[in-house]
Amino acid sequence: MFSGSIPALVTPFRDGALDEAAFRKLVDWQIENGSSALVPCGTTGENSTLSNAEHHRVIELCIEQAAGRVPIIAGCGSNDTMNALLHMTFSKKCGAAAALLVAPYYNRPSQDGLLAHFGYLAEHIDLPIVLYNVPGRTVTDLKPETVIELARRYPGRFVGIKDASGDLSRVTDHRMGIGKDFCQMSGDDELALPFNAAGGVGCISVTANVAPKLCADFQAACAAGDLSLARDLNDQLYPLHYAMFEDASPGPCKYALSQVHDWIANELRLPLIACGAPARKAVDLALVHAGLLPA
Repeated sequence: MFSGSIPALVTPFRDGALDEAAFRKLVDWQIENGSSALVPCGTTGENSTLSNAEHHRVIELCIEQAAGRVPIIAGCGSNDTMNALLHMTFSKKCGAAAALLVAPYYNRPSQDGLLAHFGYLAEHIDLPIVLYNVPGRTVTDLKPETVIELARRYPGRFVGIKDASGDLSRVTDHRMGIGKDFCQMSGDDELALPFNAAGGVGCISVTANVAPKLCADFQAACAAGDLSLARDLNDQLYPLHYAMFEDASPGPCKYALSQVHDWIANELRLPLIACGAPARKAVDLALVHAGLLPA
């Protein structure tokens, strides 16, 4: 259902407000450079500092600007089950292809709590769900047995996972427990090559915000079984993958975009701030290494 390079889009701000013109340009640029789907309002989109009205406007804009050219996986996650349902209801109404649902953060639910949370959403709205496991941020680990049980209880409702656990063995766990049609996408750019080798089909990416064509070409090489080309492209992108996290994300990503395009501002919302000098240096060097800026 989903595969390839899928950017978790930044949300551009200017003077404290959503920059709709810049966001529309970002959507077009991503599609023109081979991104296979788009994720608005994920972690990289600073969804935690968006009001519900802003959150919904970003999703609406993304779907409107994409105009059916690629599917939209709307970020609908929340640590409040009812708020996640609100986001999903709006996203389905707007025409989203699926919802990306992060494991609830801060509350730290048990595995049974996760089953209840995701099960409630699956029972109350008919929108395909892509699970998102990022225990480094949520302090809640969505275990493979829980993912497998959700797929068993709700056939066809849970269509994939963005896995940022860093545990590559889970690709095999999910594949053997659910089947090859379950779309497994890496949530860690730097692990995308071994993730795909284990059975993954793509990456929901931070780096693709800045280097959409390189990321799309890398994923295409993986899908074609061209390991030599995939390695070469991975080497070209590798420093950039790490530079994206040299400071609190998406600070380095927004700085990189502001270096590549003059129509996007290097602006974040508190408590996030623009990345510091060491991160900017790492980003600059990585952009040069990737061939995105002149030496």
